[in-house]
Amino acid sequence: MNLLVPYYEHPADRPAEWDALIAAAPLLYGVVLNPASGAGTAPDPAFADVAARLRAAGVRVLGYADTDYGHRPHADVVRDLLHHRDWYGTDGAFLDQVAADPAPLPHYRRLAVAARAAGATTLVLNHGTPPDPAYAALADLLVTFEGPWETYRAGARDRPVADHHCHLVYAAPPDARLAAPVGCAVPGDGAHPWGTLPHVLEHRR
Repeated sequence: MNLLVPYYEHPADRPAEWDALIAAAPLLYGVVLNPASGAGTAPDPAFADVAARLRAAGVRVLGYADTDYGHRPHADVVRDLLHHRDWYGTDGAFLDQVAADPAPLPHYRRLAVAARAAGATTLVLNHGTPPDPAYAALADLLVTFEGPWETYRAGARDRPVADHHCHLVYAAPPDARLAAPVGCAVPGDGAHPWGTLPHVLEHRR
């Protein structure tokens, strides 16, 4: 399985963890860069440095932007993506809280076009649940599960999996195995689970 790692910690606070991520480059599908629930209001030199190191190691760097299930204005999402590109040199986009029903498809189609125009060679949509099949045409990867291990394990047999699916699982045990070809299983739980590295990288710190 390739790892898509949403690691939402500041490099100045967790330098060893960021070093471990960069050292694990061959295992990574990509890393989600999220300085301030988005790009923030000004460039952060520490994030610019780790983004450059990830790119030098051949890792996709995906800029995080919240879409609030279609309620966040198009211009605000695009502004985040442009700041990620200009400040951190991101070569991809990770759109979070993406709607799963078909009604907002035109909105997300416009966002996908804007993300590509902003230089996103890789676009990931995080629905957190299986979306309407039409979303597959918009992105390279769809996050079709985000949630705790117990929920993931309980529904494993009924969850559809395809080559373009990703599963993000938290509160996971060290021996957790995910069904999707791309994913991430971390031990973190509570309000901030993505402040922990995936189990498979823990030994690299």
